[in-house]
Amino acid sequence: MNYDYLIVGAGLYGAIFARELTDAGKKVLVIDKRDHVAGNIYTEEVEGINVHKYGAHIFHTNDKRAWEYVTKFADFNRYTNSPVANYKGELYSLPFNMYTFNKMWGVVTPEEAASKIEEQRKAAGITEPKNLEEQAISLVGTDIYEKLIKGYTQKQWGRPCTELPSFIIKRLPVRFTFDNNYFNALYQGIPMGGYTKMIENMLDGIEVKLGVDFLADRERLSSLATKIVYTGPVDAYFDYKLGTLEYRSVRFETEILDKPNFQGNAVVNYTDAETPYTRIIEHKFFEFGTQDKTVISREYSSEWKKGDEPYYPVNDDKNGALYQEYKKLADGETNVIFGGRLGEYKYYDMDAVVVRALDVVSKEI
Repeated sequence: MNYDYLIVGAGLYGAIFARELTDAGKKVLVIDKRDHVAGNIYTEEVEGINVHKYGAHIFHTNDKRAWEYVTKFADFNRYTNSPVANYKGELYSLPFNMYTFNKMWGVVTPEEAASKIEEQRKAAGITEPKNLEEQAISLVGTDIYEKLIKGYTQKQWGRPCTELPSFIIKRLPVRFTFDNNYFNALYQGIPMGGYTKMIENMLDGIEVKLGVDFLADRERLSSLATKIVYTGPVDAYFDYKLGTLEYRSVRFETEILDKPNFQGNAVVNYTDAETPYTRIIEHKFFEFGTQDKTVISREYSSEWKKGDEPYYPVNDDKNGALYQEYKKLADGETNVIFGGRLGEYKYYDMDAVVVRALDVVSKEI
């Protein structure tokens, strides 16, 4: 065995693990089946703009430990996520706040807005929300649900809101202030120069091999190291023998436009059911770009199938139960650590990935 650890996946979780193990004196090899590092937070430069190849990623956290860790590897700008919702040409502020309520109902005080929501919640007869639709109405009322949540959410998840669990929307920001900051986090920003540069800095001096598919050559690759850190899909590791976990996938249509400004904001959500894409990202505005051209990406949500890139675990009861069965198998693999969004079948914000990786690797060290 040539290495102490084989890290399968050069995304955020794998890169942190590799960095910490290397700094602790362990010999590490990182492999990734893609031709680049950084996983789904990969950014590539197009026309001088750092394009988020696999969808927008905004680092936000209240955890000082997570913030101090990532800022060791990159300088972050002051980007604040303030999306706009487009419902059939009507534009609304996100997160839901007094600007949204004023545009929707003409109310001008927090009391008026709260009263309107309560009135609509009572009219809907909701006491204990049983699904996403009822949870949304209880939080923001029927009008906002119908215009700004229903169509978008059903496109995103490919299921009626009545069939989605309420917890998906429990962290929906609702504010009775004039505050367009979507993430009300103490620390927020995007690495200047892109996420790829940040991950490359984490992996500095560490051996990385790209275009290597662990599952296609498992026996040989496993023999290279005493222990494995696996960040791929947990069901794929076990050859789907208990069944396939469900994911939502995303398809991107990216265009370079010969104009300096397409939509005036980094993120615009299209919340009606008729528009086929969920949102348009204008990448330059993540870094306050002033380039003569601009790059936009339309995002289309779809049901995952083998061969697609898995993005969002479908955390309903059925998939949760199946994952628990896979977790029993994973716990039985004494020389393998399963980690990250795919390895743990869990939707993680980036700061949670940082904290989780640091906690697990510190025990390992």
